[in-house]
Amino acid sequence: MLGDITRAKEIYIACGYTDMRKSIDGLAALMQESMGLNPFSPALYLFCGKRRDRIKALLWEGDGFVLLYKRLENGNYKWPRTENEVRTLSWKEFRWLLEGLSVDQPRAIKSVEPGDFC
Repeated sequence: MLGDITRAKEIYIACGYTDMRKSIDGLAALMQESMGLNPFSPALYLFCGKRRDRIKALLWEGDGFVLLYKRLENGNYKWPRTENEVRTLSWKEFRWLLEGLSVDQPRAIKSVEPGDFC
């Protein structure tokens, strides 16, 4: 199926700014040359520009690349800005990102029982 991202075994996010004028070949070269990843692996690669209101996703389907593009009408993505870093995301973190949340959610808060104040 065209653009079935559920086939991806891993999700990689290119932190920092990406030139959003790049198309399939430019993004694939970026993954391979500067990040040392194989763009032909069954993975989803995510990119975001300076405005943070649009993302591109690159997916190899075995017979060719699919380039997905999403632009928000209002708001922006909470994109990690550590330059020249790539990191993996879980499907839960990917969902958070698309819902406008940070992928770096705080850990669960320990519940406090009455009388535990010291």
